[in-house]
Amino acid sequence: MLEFIDTHAHLHDPAFSPDLPEVLARATAAGVRTVILMGEDLTHAQKNIELAEKYPMLRAGAGLYPDCLNMEAAEILMTFIRDRRNEIVAIGEVGLDYWIVKSDSDREVQREILKRFIELSLELNLPINVHSRSAGRQAVSLLLESGAGKVQLHAFDGRAAAAMEAVEAGYYFSVPPSVVRSRQKQKLVGHLPLSCLLLETDSPVLGPVCGQRNEPAHIRIAAEEVARIKNLPLQAVVEQVWQNTIELYGDRVLPHG
Repeated sequence: MLEFIDTHAHLHDPAFSPDLPEVLARATAAGVRTVILMGEDLTHAQKNIELAEKYPMLRAGAGLYPDCLNMEAAEILMTFIRDRRNEIVAIGEVGLDYWIVKSDSDREVQREILKRFIELSLELNLPINVHSRSAGRQAVSLLLESGAGKVQLHAFDGRAAAAMEAVEAGYYFSVPPSVVRSRQKQKLVGHLPLSCLLLETDSPVLGPVCGQRNEPAHIRIAAEEVARIKNLPLQAVVEQVWQNTIELYGDRVLPHG
């Protein structure tokens, strides 16, 4: 059976409150062995740790969504991550969002917060899971300037030229099921080497059908589309992506037992 690791999902979202056990059962049946939970604030970080304690297939991440321009909130979350480092496998999601944040002064605050999280990822040797909507080139430049090490660029919407700089630095790009309906993501996958690709769902969003709830079981759809674009057997894609994921995250994301 094909085996997957969903490297970016938001199962703390209220959309999963009614049926999370069923969602996880469907994921398991689809071959998903681990789901890495991303957070957007301190409350999400706490919830992700609780979920990871309750469900063996889940791992906790903690981050601050880039629409938060509050340095104090960032500092509080960074302290939390330091204190709970043994329960957290990734810093994320964090990043830049120039679609939401328009003014130069606000964007500078956003950049400073991202720099601080990059420094934290280096300090704790944790992968950093980066959001970069409408700011792909800028995010890659900042990561490179800051000496970021273990990097996952989530649902990257930038151009292939900017992406290739990140590939050369050893960064990874995660592909969601929405690749089946996104020409930009299809072109990106076509340009990037398989050795730098990961799979994600970004559940409950970025599913194969716009407007419908996404869930980790849909990760196979992303893998199948990567295989189609690359003209490779699905098995070969899945095996390489699994290896890529372990190279970035280490054995902490391997299934228990």
